[in-house]
Amino acid sequence: MSSQMPPQMRFLLSSEQRAFAESLDAMLTAADTPAVVRDWARGEHTAGRALWSRIAELGVFALAVPEAYDGVGPLPVELAVAFVELGRHAVPGPLVETVVAAVTLAGLDDPGPAKRLLPTLVSGEAMATLAPAGSYALDGDSAATRLSLSDAELRLAPGHGPVRPSLDPARRLTSLAPGGELLATHPPAARALTWARLAVAAQALGVGLALLDRTVTYVRQRAQFGVSIGSFQAVKHRLADAKVALAFARPLVFGAAVTLDPADVAAAKVTACEAAYTTARTALQLHGAIGYTAEYDLSLWLTKARALRTAWGSPTACRNDVLSGGGRRW
Repeated sequence: MSSQMPPQMRFLLSSEQRAFAESLDAMLTAADTPAVVRDWARGEHTAGRALWSRIAELGVFALAVPEAYDGVGPLPVELAVAFVELGRHAVPGPLVETVVAAVTLAGLDDPGPAKRLLPTLVSGEAMATLAPAGSYALDGDSAATRLSLSDAELRLAPGHGPVRPSLDPARRLTSLAPGGELLATHPPAARALTWARLAVAAQALGVGLALLDRTVTYVRQRAQFGVSIGSFQAVKHRLADAKVALAFARPLVFGAAVTLDPADVAAAKVTACEAAYTTARTALQLHGAIGYTAEYDLSLWLTKARALRTAWGSPTACRNDVLSGGGRRW
């Protein structure tokens, strides 16, 4: 799949893109991400930062950055491929926000801030968080670059407030300190929102796929009345509905990556996030009481599916943007 719209769109990844996804999957599988997620939720960032460096070494953050700033992009399709895998493995940290910060900095009229800040983001040496002015930022306590964005200005926040609880314990929310260095006036806020929603959509798709895979495995192993519960028609129907929802979301996500049209991206975001949320509800119901326990790994994906549903635009906001042709709503 190229970044140019073909005459007859096909949603098939190229051999290089499949190999990229496979290499990410292999690395993340070996990294024991559930343990990393639990450490991150407790504010212990050592394992998370080590994993972050390996993700950067595979070129994930470089996909959002032009060659002039040590990147290889922008390559939105490849970025979507990467974020599906990051969601599949529930990787913690300000992944979306670092990409959005990179895209925003690269799009400024003045190249100075980009030259100063982007190389460390591409290399994985630093994390970034970015939030609409006045709202909470993700992982402000671990990000070295904290950006406050509005239609009028982009500022480098001088600090952050205390960590606040989130639906997903691994999504650590903080306020950004007011003021700070003014990096630009009239920054590309609409472009930032488009890239944020694309990354969230791909991440949610990966979360949903992981939930489906884990639930299929579970229902095959769990028995009632001497037979696997996966053989029950009601269970099959619930899983089939989840699979269809995720299968429908996938071409919307990659189609939006091809066009980068705000309305397409909003449609992909709401569809992928709702599919992941539906799959999460199915997974929880079919796992029974064990699905509620924080000690069980399934919970790491359940909470992420719920949190991503409203990240960078609620379902209602995204639907309104589709109907309006892609407006600007945080």
